[in-house]
Amino acid sequence: MPVWLREYSWRQSGSAVYLSLPVRGVRVTPANIFCTDQYLKVSIPPFLFEAILYAPIDDTNSTAKIGNGIIFFTLYKKEVAMWDSLTLANANKEKLQYLRENAVLKAHEKAKEETEAKKVTKQEHKKYALEATMKLEEAERKRIEDLKEKERQKVTKELELWKKQQKDAEKQKRVQKEGELHQEVEKLKEKKKEKMNKTRIANEGTSKTSLKPTKGHGSYSMFSENLKEEQLPAPRSTATIKINFTSRVFPTALRESRVAEEEEWLRKQAEARRTVSADLSELEDLKEEEKNPDWLKDKGNKMFATGNYLAAVNAYNLAVRLNNKLPLLYLNRAACHLKLRNLHKAIEDSSKALELLTPPVPDNENARVKAYVRRGTAFCQLELYTEGLQDYEAALKIDPKNKTIERDAEKIRHLIQGTTQDS
Repeated sequence: MPVWLREYSWRQSGSAVYLSLPVRGVRVTPANIFCTDQYLKVSIPPFLFEAILYAPIDDTNSTAKIGNGIIFFTLYKKEVAMWDSLTLANANKEKLQYLRENAVLKAHEKAKEETEAKKVTKQEHKKYALEATMKLEEAERKRIEDLKEKERQKVTKELELWKKQQKDAEKQKRVQKEGELHQEVEKLKEKKKEKMNKTRIANEGTSKTSLKPTKGHGSYSMFSENLKEEQLPAPRSTATIKINFTSRVFPTALRESRVAEEEEWLRKQAEARRTVSADLSELEDLKEEEKNPDWLKDKGNKMFATGNYLAAVNAYNLAVRLNNKLPLLYLNRAACHLKLRNLHKAIEDSSKALELLTPPVPDNENARVKAYVRRGTAFCQLELYTEGLQDYEAALKIDPKNKTIERDAEKIRHLIQGTTQDS
């Protein structure tokens, strides 16, 4: 049975009630006090104080001070008036019970409303914080884009200036070269003119020094027939002819080479070099062989064979960055993702390999079969058996004699039938 606290003192003003409740020898905390607009309770087992107040109070602004073995209440009235007593007089037991239960119910509803209000306030604060974060991120993204645009414009201007300087330098070289050629031509003309003058002077001297005829009728000089011959032209001027040969990457002669295959190889190598040169500065520290996609593919294959799947994925990733047109890179990386249980990435790489393995020809049949099987395996491990069966059937259409694929496809059909029956 509780011990009722009957000793208390109170006084009032028009707007407040001041209640002093002695609780000596016990420890009181705010959790021991319960107050509503017309109900006040202090429960400190085994002690109990309870009061059905004479009139409603403002329980929100009312206070309780604990100290020196006394609880001092300051209860603010809702209406300015003088009370006849602290508690409600002449109230029967049923009415007191009703007021007590009503007070507890109101307290619960008030606590629920406060909880909902706190929840709404928390959501609003969270929403505000999210909006503020999004605004900050948008501002930062805009700032970065502006910096990129400024840098791009700066680089573009520098590139245009460099191109203009190159054109001016080439034009100057061309003009200088033309001037040198003109000077050489003039020198050659002068030399030719001098030679022709020397030849003409020599011929004129020869014609003047002809021999006199001997005495006697009909006798002539022995050189008379030579003097009648026509004058010989001047000797031709000498010059140097430069012969340029077409440079070739391959050591074989052009007539012995396969031009189409060589040009395709050179095109791929040029594309790979452009990709490397256009890539970020992180590729500058790589060795020359590490910039070769074929070398990276072989390295990834070795890593896969030793079970180091993460290292193999890294090798294939770099190879794809260098050349994203090789289907075997995606196909081998899909196998690594299957081992690492990265099923969605395995599906993406297999699909990319199938996209690059076009048109379908006999030379890429084996690769297409592997791509369909690996994508089908990833679908089945994701429990997407229908899509997996479609890929296995596509692989069987390419290689209908493959017993392993046929057995796996039959197992998938049984799984699909069992799932349908269970549902």
